[in-house]
Amino acid sequence: MPFNLCNLGISVKLLFSGYLLVIAIGYGVATLQIMFTHGMADGKFGLSIEDIVYSYYGNRSGSVLESKLNGSMKMNAPDAERFRIIQWVRDGGDAKSFEHDVKPIFEQRCVACHNAAAAGLPDFTRFENIRARAESDQGATFSSLARVSHIHLFGIAFIFMFVGLIFSLASGVPRPVKGAAIVMPYVFLLLDIASWWLTKLDPHFALLVVAGGSGLAMAFVFMLTVSMYEMWVLPRKLPFRDRRNALTRS
Repeated sequence: MPFNLCNLGISVKLLFSGYLLVIAIGYGVATLQIMFTHGMADGKFGLSIEDIVYSYYGNRSGSVLESKLNGSMKMNAPDAERFRIIQWVRDGGDAKSFEHDVKPIFEQRCVACHNAAAAGLPDFTRFENIRARAESDQGATFSSLARVSHIHLFGIAFIFMFVGLIFSLASGVPRPVKGAAIVMPYVFLLLDIASWWLTKLDPHFALLVVAGGSGLAMAFVFMLTVSMYEMWVLPRKLPFRDRRNALTRS
């Protein structure tokens, strides 16, 4: 029997469909997470070029602390308390005024999450960590970019290997289109990762971040749609069994 998505057994179709749908939900949640982190870098909800520049290149006219208080951390403290911290930063961030004016705010609003036990977050129980983030905002550090880059390279490549494997069993896609769709995620993944490092060096590369992320999303949506269509819709439309062999056509 020809091997393609149309002719798979119901159990295999359910297996493939469940995987694709969970990955789609994960993609949506990841997009929402980006909106609440990078998307708030300029203090406004929604991802913009300015958000990307601030996240990777930084806002060199301000501090990391001020950027966070006006961005992703904006909802964690009342305006009056945020303004007191921002004013302390702009006044030079000295230790004496910190003890009297700002430390109680950090103890009440921040240290529940920013403490020595919190992995990946700065420890705001130590003044030197707070003072370091009151300096000019240089964006993402090279160490954080290296950490996130290797996680994305391994994780997303692994995800698209299985998405591409399922899509390769689609028999109704022309060979050049199928090949381009399978390769596209890896090309745009490399472009996406490279654009982070380039934007860290020069803010004009921020548009490449948008291009890389958009290319990944388009490739996924295309392969998901075609795969689901050939598994569940196409068999009902064909008057006879699909005899095309997806493996030899790919």
